[in-house]
Amino acid sequence: MMKLPRVECPECGRDIAVGPVAGRLTKGRLWRHDAPGNRRDENGALVSCAASLTIVDWPTSGLQLEIDVESPDTPAPSQAAVLF
Repeated sequence: MMKLPRVECPECGRDIAVGPVAGRLTKGRLWRHDAPGNRRDENGALVSCAASLTIVDWPTSGLQLEIDVESPDTPAPSQAAVLF
């Protein structure tokens, strides 16, 4: 599981996850989100907040993302030869 930092959206004020931007270590991109109370337009289509996908300053400068990876059970050496 990856834990992304959150920042306040400059448009709607919600706390939104920020994903990394390739090649820009100090910048992040707001995830797409709906503004409170404005989820659909008059035709029923979903509407994202105007600030969705905006590039913002990375909120945790100097820290790396945490990725929890469950390590698989490693077979014993005698069993590993059977696998090949």
